[in-house]
Amino acid sequence: MQTAAQRLGQLPAYLFARIAQLKRQALDAGRDVIDFGVGDPDRPTPPFVVERLASAVRDPANHRYASAAGLPAFREAVQAYMRDRFHVAVDGTQLLPLLGSKEGLGHLPLAVINPGDTVLVPEPGYPVYAAGVALAGGAVCPLPLYERNGWLPALGDVSEGARSAARLLFVNYPNNPTGACAPLAFLEELVALAREYGIVLVHDAAYVDVYYDEPPPSILQIDGAADVAVEFHSLSKTFNMTGWRIGFAVGNADVLAALGKLKDNLDSGIFQAIQLAGAAALSGHGHPDIRHQREVYRHRRDLLVHGLRAAGWSVAMPRGGFYVWARCPEGLESMAVSARLLKDADVVAIPGSGFGACGEGYVRFALTVDEARTSQAVERISRLRW
Repeated sequence: MQTAAQRLGQLPAYLFARIAQLKRQALDAGRDVIDFGVGDPDRPTPPFVVERLASAVRDPANHRYASAAGLPAFREAVQAYMRDRFHVAVDGTQLLPLLGSKEGLGHLPLAVINPGDTVLVPEPGYPVYAAGVALAGGAVCPLPLYERNGWLPALGDVSEGARSAARLLFVNYPNNPTGACAPLAFLEELVALAREYGIVLVHDAAYVDVYYDEPPPSILQIDGAADVAVEFHSLSKTFNMTGWRIGFAVGNADVLAALGKLKDNLDSGIFQAIQLAGAAALSGHGHPDIRHQREVYRHRRDLLVHGLRAAGWSVAMPRGGFYVWARCPEGLESMAVSARLLKDADVVAIPGSGFGACGEGYVRFALTVDEARTSQAVERISRLRW
């Protein structure tokens, strides 16, 4: 009896699930594992957000099906956030609530491409981009990111054939896994390319409020970007709300209408109490708790980067996001390095190969471990001889 659709054969094993399995085996063996694997914040959701949820969940009016369009309070909070944070005006047709940005990014190809269509996908990159394309029957065309280019794709190297065939182009800044940020000038190049070739430009901005220097921009700050681009935002990382499943997309109205039509047939909206808590979170994006959290990540980043460098690793200082992207020692393959870190140091890090072929030779550490445990991990790693 066939128990799985053939399309699932197009998907690689989900990397983070495999890492979680290996971690569980180590924990079951009684080992003291320090986990820099999945990017799940260790800090709690800010109290002002939790308190809003608590009051909203007691209201019976919030216990029924939610509108797919979202509550007015949440929609207004998104519009105010885009205006206050980026000086971007978003009208009602340019906004779509999501059950987290992962859901929206994964479903988007089903909504806007046809089987056989070409999609430009960054490597290294978040695995959901390629998975969504595969499930929609599309063809992934890798868009290589290299350290020598500051982890920005060299658009001039994209062939004329790939440009002409592309239906979608995914980018993500601040970048997971590399920690790179993109300047406005580069975003302008992307918008120009998308406009010239009729490509839908997709900017994953999940980490846009996790930064260490200048606040990263929205692609919608570029003149005319809303004609060709959609941008995906998540409350998961900024507000430590990974389990709450809430985000939103803004930008091109036609693209969002297509995604919205798909979602109408697949989900029933976001629990209204969570929407009201999400509205409170967005309204408090400048709250002292959020500013303090960036400093926590900064201290962890500096501790880990300097510690790895002292141990002989080559590591660039990330400018955004909460990941450290480290070059493997002496050119070793990433899976071998991750396995050795777990086996001999009880440290979990993600092999770069899981983010695409261009991620080979690197491993990713998530800054979701407190300073004391990070120091302990650095000490363990420094004892390894490669």
